[in-house]
Amino acid sequence: MSTTRPEYPRWHTASAQGPRSLNADAVGAYAAAGGPGIVFALADGVGDDPAAARAARTAAAAAARTPVHKGPVEAVLAAQQAVREQTLGDAVLVVAMPAEHGGYRIAWVGDARAYAWDGTTLGRLTTDHTLAEYFRARHQPVTPRMEHVVTTSVRTTKPEEIGTAETSSAGLLLTSDGVHKPLTGSGIRAVLARPGTGAADLVDAALARGGSDNATALYVEPLEAASTTVRFPVAA
Repeated sequence: MSTTRPEYPRWHTASAQGPRSLNADAVGAYAAAGGPGIVFALADGVGDDPAAARAARTAAAAAARTPVHKGPVEAVLAAQQAVREQTLGDAVLVVAMPAEHGGYRIAWVGDARAYAWDGTTLGRLTTDHTLAEYFRARHQPVTPRMEHVVTTSVRTTKPEEIGTAETSSAGLLLTSDGVHKPLTGSGIRAVLARPGTGAADLVDAALARGGSDNATALYVEPLEAASTTVRFPVAA
């Protein structure tokens, strides 16, 4: 799926079920009439069942339709309210809202990620809310299992636990862990550096690398002129 309007950026999204029994990832994108741009959201259901898939769809839709002036944290809280009212499932979520002077404001829970991409440099904007990151930040041993245990989610998060970031980059990438875990930062860079690539290429590359999860990417193409981005170093 892709869309182009004169006043909006060019963006693409792609998703694959992979070896799972169903696809519990979802994306949302919404531009209010007269609004400043498109709100993007990507959700990954917690689990591999219909309730997880419904929670992801519900969260992504509610977050994307949150008015821009309310901000991305309120978008996560709107997703929380919708999930609690409409499903027994849960999801992780990342939201990107247009910023007043260009770029995006980001909010997230769990291990869905946002990256800035200016055509050359990939900058990770989010840090995973996982048990592994919790112990890693405290210089404690980490096991592979901890990488998959999230410490925040749409259903359970408190407002103060929601992660936030900002970027002035026009290029943006949102991913579920089915993309960024098989590819890592260097793999994502290698795919996006090839001319004409986008979300579908990232999903295909993740599955070809042995991905064992649903794989979803939402890619907003960068402008020709690169912009300065506040970023974390890209981690594996």
